[in-house]
Amino acid sequence: MLGVALFFIGAVLIVNGVGLTGRIESRDLAPFNLLVGLLALFINLLGLQRGEQMADYFAVAGGLLFAFTYLYLAVVQWYGLKGVGFGWYCLFVAISALAFAGSVSDPRLIAMWLLWSSLWFLFFLALGLGRSLRILPAYTALIGALTCWLPGTLIMMDAW
Repeated sequence: MLGVALFFIGAVLIVNGVGLTGRIESRDLAPFNLLVGLLALFINLLGLQRGEQMADYFAVAGGLLFAFTYLYLAVVQWYGLKGVGFGWYCLFVAISALAFAGSVSDPRLIAMWLLWSSLWFLFFLALGLGRSLRILPAYTALIGALTCWLPGTLIMMDAW
């Protein structure tokens, strides 16, 4: 299930990165964010139902950080909100992602959580604090491709 989730999260990050350049209107991005958020929610609710150990629930919490990110973003985009509250949520997620990075032993997963944390932190700066970050569109797409789309594809091909 992780491969499927990463594959679509990679796609939504790449598309959102393009949207940040102004080539796609924010409201046009909302349905895709909603769909990916619902997919991540569904996958993690399955994980919650199947969980047996505390580590299983911790992993689900990490997945739900993604689900709620895209669901919250869809609402912000759909209703044309400023996204300040979403920006502050991103700070919570950026800090939480550091704990997830510290909880895994696979160096690839550590790197992924650290990169995701950095992206969420940049969204906090941009939306929560109103800072202009010219790097954000390209960084969003790059993180999507390198930490989600590519690993998700490799996982589904059993080549991870």
